[in-house]
Amino acid sequence: MSDVKKSIVITGSSSGFGQKSVKDFADRGYQVFATMRGPEDKNVAVKAELEAYSDSIHVIDMDVTNDESVKTAFASVLNKAGKIDILLNNAGVMYLGITEAFSIAQSREQMETNYYGAMRTIQAVLPAMRKAKSGLIINTSSMVGQISAPYFSTYAASKHALEGYLQGLRYEVAPFGIDIAIVQPGPFPTGLSAAGQQPNRTDILDSYGELANIPAAIFEEFGKFMQSDQAPDPQMVVDTYLALADMPDGKRPTRTAVGLVWGVDEINAAKQPIQDRVLKEMQLENVLGGADA
Repeated sequence: MSDVKKSIVITGSSSGFGQKSVKDFADRGYQVFATMRGPEDKNVAVKAELEAYSDSIHVIDMDVTNDESVKTAFASVLNKAGKIDILLNNAGVMYLGITEAFSIAQSREQMETNYYGAMRTIQAVLPAMRKAKSGLIINTSSMVGQISAPYFSTYAASKHALEGYLQGLRYEVAPFGIDIAIVQPGPFPTGLSAAGQQPNRTDILDSYGELANIPAAIFEEFGKFMQSDQAPDPQMVVDTYLALADMPDGKRPTRTAVGLVWGVDEINAAKQPIQDRVLKEMQLENVLGGADA
């Protein structure tokens, strides 16, 4: 039996689900490459904690919004590990508030991390996975990757884009023995929203009058719930990552909703069979020389 450890790259490892995942995958015997921005400055304490936790944890400096940073980081991982068995895309940012008041620049910032960031890491790892004829890419989306709630629209747009990209890509890489899975957490007390930005189009906020105060009031009340004993445990999401990693190929669901998901699990159950059926019908028509694709 081989004593070579499986390797996993986890993005967004400085906090939240990512930081918890680093420790749990190390406990499972993985060689873990925990990526984050600023491990030598703003996240130096996090780096020290993780590397002290296990000799199997290696902290890597990587900014998912920067092409060269991603390329350099993955080259470093492959040089050390030789292969990457799992990529866990967890880096994300979330801005909540009056949708119209968010600038294009702020919306672009969310896309750069939540959508293009995942796209960069996937493109960095796929050549090695295709060569190895195996691999798993787990991606953290959100319940708003399937629905869109008021005041979440710019964030939801980035997650809808991510899910659309992953859904089609999953079919394309399957012949190489690579699987792609999407995890859709509901709200959890991870501090993600607190690290976000407020809308910066203040003139628009002013024009909404008293309505501009609604998001803050809603999120304040919800924040109290998230700090209570009734808040869902973020470990639920990490356990989902671990379960997906343990599942045999061909048995993983495309999407897994976790926590307070308000019907997203029902949407998933209805949507995937329709998507699979339609694609099979399109393929059949093409083979038979039917309608144009």
